[in-house]
Amino acid sequence: MRPTILCLAVAAALAAPVAASAESSPVTGNMTIASDYRFRGISQTYLGPAIQGGIDYTHPSGIYVGNWNSNVASQVFTGGSGIEMDFYAGYKRSFGDIGIDVGTIYYWYPNAEFDGGAGTAKFDNWEVYAGVSWRWLSAKLFYALTDYFGLASEQAAGGYWSNRDTGSLLGSTASSDGTWYLDLTATVPMTKQLSIVAHYGMLEVNNYSELDYKDWKLGVTYDLNGWILGAAYVDSDADKGWYYTGGSKGNKSTGDSTIVLSVTKTF
Repeated sequence: MRPTILCLAVAAALAAPVAASAESSPVTGNMTIASDYRFRGISQTYLGPAIQGGIDYTHPSGIYVGNWNSNVASQVFTGGSGIEMDFYAGYKRSFGDIGIDVGTIYYWYPNAEFDGGAGTAKFDNWEVYAGVSWRWLSAKLFYALTDYFGLASEQAAGGYWSNRDTGSLLGSTASSDGTWYLDLTATVPMTKQLSIVAHYGMLEVNNYSELDYKDWKLGVTYDLNGWILGAAYVDSDADKGWYYTGGSKGNKSTGDSTIVLSVTKTF
């Protein structure tokens, strides 16, 4: 699961997809190696490393389209090809120190599908978003138009979500479209090369309040001759009974605190 952060420096520190700002060239690419892929505070790679990359086109009018990709854990996105592919488009414009960003993003997990006996459900997700920024502060709201990464009766009743402590399943079998996530981020430049990044997020899952949580991040980025080095402390209050991944190395709490290290290069 998993998108847009204010700038490349933030993306490096937090290891999340980004819609590129206008550069001298309308087409830009990016590649990242990260120690973990945390999406909204939750690991998508069974606490393992990630290789990520994308490409963006930005028109002088402010319209942009892009694609971003990352490996993900097969334990999370069952039956899939082990990759997340995000496709997004939007409009971004600045008015002095004020910026706006509106758009849509589709998260695609090729071949990934959950089948627990109550029917099958894909993990794909479609969201719209709207954001505003002022200098180094930004706020962005994401709203799910589809079931939130496939969460509906098939997952809830089929056993995809089972409480690690009690063994119980999610109580509701309703749709989760209408789920929203609020991203608040501050990127404070300390020097030409060094920036401090702080983030606070809130997720409310429609009809599944057990899965609501908040996440936060604090990190730094350093521009080393075009190579963006990032380090960020990431944590959340996600319920460990629900937010865990089982695998060959046991059950791992995916929302626990960690340090994410990353290296990003744009071209």
